[in-house]
Amino acid sequence: MSAGARAQRPSPAVRPPTGADGSGPDDWTAPGAYQVGDGIWRLPLPLPHDGLRAVNVYVIEADHGLVAVDGGWAVAEARRALEAGLRAIGYTVRDIRRFVVTHLHRDHYSQAVAIRNELGTTVGLGVGEGQSLRLLLTPGRRPEQAMLDLLVAAGAQPVITRLADAGYGSPDPTLEMNLEPDEWLAAGQVVDVAAGRRLVAVHTPGHTRGHLVFVERDAGVLFSGDHVLPHITPSIGFEPAPPHLPLRDYLDSLRRVRAMPDLRLLPAHGPPAPSVHRRVDELLRHHDQRLQACLDAVAPTGSTGYEVARRLPWTRRRRAFDSLDALNQMLAVGETVAHLDLLVHQGRLARAEHAGRRVYHR
Repeated sequence: MSAGARAQRPSPAVRPPTGADGSGPDDWTAPGAYQVGDGIWRLPLPLPHDGLRAVNVYVIEADHGLVAVDGGWAVAEARRALEAGLRAIGYTVRDIRRFVVTHLHRDHYSQAVAIRNELGTTVGLGVGEGQSLRLLLTPGRRPEQAMLDLLVAAGAQPVITRLADAGYGSPDPTLEMNLEPDEWLAAGQVVDVAAGRRLVAVHTPGHTRGHLVFVERDAGVLFSGDHVLPHITPSIGFEPAPPHLPLRDYLDSLRRVRAMPDLRLLPAHGPPAPSVHRRVDELLRHHDQRLQACLDAVAPTGSTGYEVARRLPWTRRRRAFDSLDALNQMLAVGETVAHLDLLVHQGRLARAEHAGRRVYHR
C-alpha cells in the first residue's frame, strides 16, 4: 500500500512490545499484532489440539494492500485471530492481495487457499511441493501413507496401533478444498511487495521437498517458515512424497542459509530472534550430536529404527520415548530413521532388509 493510501487508515491499536526482543509478549503465542519491522507485522494464529500451539503469519504493507507470508490453518479459531490481528492494525482480510507460503503443511497453507477460494486472493507455493500436492489430491490415496510405510519398515507397529487408537488419519476437511496454488514459486524468484521492496525465495528442502524461505535483505529479515525455528528442531521429511535423504537435504539447506549474510529470524513457530546464523549453528551442532547418538544406539547385533528411537531421549526435557504421545512417537521414529539413513549414506552404518524391516548394523 502506498504511503498516501496508508495515511487514510485509522491509527492502529497495536499491542505494545513487551518481550525481550521488543516484538511481542513473553508468551509468543499470545494473540495480537506485533510490529517486527518497517511495515511488517507478526500475527500469531492458534493451532487447536496441536502441541505447537500457534503459527506466526506475517503481513507486509504493500502498494495495494498486504502481502502475507503463510496463512495458518483453516479452522474457525485461526480465522477469528487473523481478522482480529488485522483489525488492530487497520486492515481486513480483503486487504491481503497475495499469500506466499513457505510449504504445504496445513498449518501454513490451508487457510491461505480457503481465503483465496472465498475472496480471490493469489496464493503462491514452492514448485517443489508439487509432487506431494499431487499425492494429496489422488483419489483413494491416504495423505499419511508414506509415514505409515516408514513406520512399518522401522518395525514400529506399536506406534501404528497407537496412532489408529488416537484417530490419526481421520478425514481432513481441508483436503476437500481447491488446493492448487495460483502460482508455483521457483528458487530465486522475486516477489515484488512495494516500490523498492521485494522478497526473494530461497529453496530450503528438508522439512519438506519444496520448502521456501523468503529474504527481505533491505529490511534485514528472513521469513524462515519451519526451516529455522528458535526453540525446536523441525521435523524432517514429514510429507506425502518424502525424498530419499531428507536429513542430508535439510543440513545442506541450513548451510546454504548460513552462507548468506546474517539476518533477523522471523520464524513460523516461536518468537523472532536477532540472528539466523546463531540458530543455524545450534541446529547443525544438534544434528551432529544426534547422528553420533543414533550411531551409538545401534546394538552390536543390529537395530531397527524403532529400537534406536526408544533408546534415545526426546525434546529438550530429555523425555523417554514411551512418554511421548502417538503423534510425537511417529515423528521421533521418522527423525531417527532420517539420521540412520544418512549414517548409511556416509558409510558409517550398513542397512539390510529382514522380513520387511530395515535393520541397521555397525
